[in-house]
Amino acid sequence: MKTLKRVVCGMLVSATLVGLAGCANMSSRDKNTAVGAGVGAVGGAVLTGGSTLGTVGGAAVGGIIGHEIGK
Repeated sequence: MKTLKRVVCGMLVSATLVGLAGCANMSSRDKNTAVGAGVGAVGGAVLTGGSTLGTVGGAAVGGIIGHEIGK
């Protein structure tokens, strides 16, 4: 079980680093859109008890807000 936990943890760290490296060339507006979508997805999931529709809706609304704030 410890080995599996270490492998999963390593994979998560690797995925996070690759994801952050992909954001290096993003404009400020693109970053705001991505952050807004992430925050909106978490908020939508929390408010709707984890429903898929709430998560996707929250991500869409958050992405739009992040995009408009980035103007």
